[in-house]
Amino acid sequence: MNERILRVLEFHKIIDQLVAHAATSIGKDYAANLKPSSNIQQVIQLQKETDEAAQIIRLNKTIPLGGITDIRPSIKRSEIGGTLSTTECLDVANTIYGGRQVKTFVENLEEDLPIFKELVSAIIPLRDLEIQIKSCIDDHGYVMDSASQKLRGLRSTIRTLEARVREKLENYTRTNSKMLSDSIVTIRNDRYVLPVKQEYRGSIGGIVHDQSASGQTLFMEPKAVVDLNNQLQETVLNEKQEIDRILKELSEQIALEADALNDNVRILAQIDFMHARALLGNQMKAVKPEMNDEGIIQMKQARHPLISMDEVVPNDIEIGKEYTSIVITGPNTGGKTVTLKMVGLCTLMAQAGLRVPALDGCRLAVFDEVFADIGDEQSIEQNLSTFSSHMTNIVEIMKQVDHKSLVLFDELGSGTDPGEGAALAMSILDEVIAREARVIATTHYPELKAYGYNRENVINASVEFDVESLQPTYRLLIGVPGRSNAFEISKRLGLDSSIIERAKGLIGLDSKNVENMIASLEESQLSAERDYQRAHEVLMESESIREELEKEWKQIQNKREEIYKRAEDKAEKAINKAKEEAEAIVEQVKQMKTNVDIKEHEWIDAKKRLEGAMPKLASTQKPKQVKTSSEKNDLKPGDEIKLLSVNQKGEVIKEINEKEYLVQVGIMKLKVKRDEVQLLGKPKQSYEKPITTIKGSNYHVSTELDLRGERYEDALLKLEKYIDDSLLAGYPQVSIIHGKGTGALRKGVQDFVKKHPNIASSRTGENGEGGSGVTVIKFK
Repeated sequence: MNERILRVLEFHKIIDQLVAHAATSIGKDYAANLKPSSNIQQVIQLQKETDEAAQIIRLNKTIPLGGITDIRPSIKRSEIGGTLSTTECLDVANTIYGGRQVKTFVENLEEDLPIFKELVSAIIPLRDLEIQIKSCIDDHGYVMDSASQKLRGLRSTIRTLEARVREKLENYTRTNSKMLSDSIVTIRNDRYVLPVKQEYRGSIGGIVHDQSASGQTLFMEPKAVVDLNNQLQETVLNEKQEIDRILKELSEQIALEADALNDNVRILAQIDFMHARALLGNQMKAVKPEMNDEGIIQMKQARHPLISMDEVVPNDIEIGKEYTSIVITGPNTGGKTVTLKMVGLCTLMAQAGLRVPALDGCRLAVFDEVFADIGDEQSIEQNLSTFSSHMTNIVEIMKQVDHKSLVLFDELGSGTDPGEGAALAMSILDEVIAREARVIATTHYPELKAYGYNRENVINASVEFDVESLQPTYRLLIGVPGRSNAFEISKRLGLDSSIIERAKGLIGLDSKNVENMIASLEESQLSAERDYQRAHEVLMESESIREELEKEWKQIQNKREEIYKRAEDKAEKAINKAKEEAEAIVEQVKQMKTNVDIKEHEWIDAKKRLEGAMPKLASTQKPKQVKTSSEKNDLKPGDEIKLLSVNQKGEVIKEINEKEYLVQVGIMKLKVKRDEVQLLGKPKQSYEKPITTIKGSNYHVSTELDLRGERYEDALLKLEKYIDDSLLAGYPQVSIIHGKGTGALRKGVQDFVKKHPNIASSRTGENGEGGSGVTVIKFK
């Protein structure tokens, strides 16, 4: 872009604000050099970068950019063999640390930020170099004793020598205080000295290093400490040489990582630059524009970026679809020039990757060039009048303008004869429009008010003026040319009505007709805006009612969920209580089973207690069953079922009638209806031999247990339960089918049988009983 255009549209003021938002010196350099791009792909990429940074700001998170400095000059010096200072080395370490912090911060963000995450993935941590520098130099830039063993030793020697020198000199201050101007030990030329009175110079003896302004005090180094001071100075020199060696070594290590460090600095500068663009947009309450290369500009409630939000009047602007040119007419100080600058500056900002102050959904075009002839650039040195200055700019614009240009003309054709100026303005507009450029022009000439009605792709606009208050409203009215308002203003200011009427008679009929037409258009525009405002208010009220209804519905849903939750909690407590009672009953039954003489009434009483332990829950919704005609009486004794009310498996004992069945669930027998159970499967044939079923003591259990295919632990658990059930059923003997296999399961069964107190004996099955694959048990 032409530097003059950037200056005229005050783009540099936007850059100043952007620089202020950058956190690092390298980020500020990037911001200061920002220029609009005419490459649409590059502009789209810049806008994506800014948008990602804006997402981080919306999360109320701050990128940790502290401690990062521009270390590129230091890196360059290290590469050519220079020795860096402690401050420079520390800046390198801090920048490495800052880069690692930024990398961790971005990687931990859950948002989808592909650009940021790709950038930080290229940051090289360089942890070893940072540790090496920090182990030698503290946060204040001081080389620590731990930097090397030699340095530690030298500094220990320095402290010892200093102590000895001070001790000797302090002896002088105590024994010869009358010879001293002050009883202190001080330093001159890096050597410890005493302030000796002039008349005692010979008495003290030694080397004079300085004297006071009056000459009455000499700063002398007594002979007794000369050698110690010499040793001290030599050691200090050695210390400096060791520090230089350490810094040289660190500089060499930095030079080895020069490429990685430069890459890190570049990435961190880019991240800071992106973040600064997002911060500026956030400050302006700006939005991401949708970019196009079709010359289309559509902005709703757009604001001039450099005018305070408390003062600026937002306006809608559209160009490039139905029309390519806008001619704005209206009085001075009405906001025409501000509108021109707003469109131009927003376009430049968007092409530089910055957000624009408007409502969401705005569209802006990428132009190869933005041309502007705004303001009076009259030059005394060049002997140019206002008209000549404008025409000089316009001549240069006409040499370059094409279909990829945005052209802004302020007061086109002004500064010369009105008739000629108007004709020239229309001719210039015709030429620019013919080249398919996008044009916005302001003018005072009444001839241009009719221009938009006689040309394709051109529309009139004006800035509104309030005749009652005699003040501009700064509102832009698209489609309505501006009125002069001269008669109305004069009348409001008190000019005699007869003079105004006489003036009206002097203007031509055409002018009257144009003014009447403009007045009608203004009234229509205002009426349409009032209707729109009323419709918008109704829409907002409807939205508010809808949101309120949604809120109430959500509260109802939450309340219903809460009721369900309370019901579930109550049911769970009832079930848990039932389980506890059932476990107590089972435990009692286990104790009772050891007694052979169980009384019938005790057994019946325990069974009733177990049935009574089941919770009586009122189900709010019965489980849905898809019934078919074949399912009406589909349950048979032995079928495996699930009792839906407690979600437990069981077995059908018998059919009571067409609707009710007696089922066994665990050790409980229950009478249930057909829709309270779900059929899981028919009984399996577990062995070649028919299984006989014996019912003893009203308890139903098979006389055989098939353990084949079971895991060892599961098999023993099933065996233990089966033995208990068989004892309760009153069987004299049962058969355990374990198969032959490896013999592990058979041995486990036989070991269990031997230890059981209620088993009298056991034997291997005979040929007709399954042979060694079966163990027959007899109970006591």
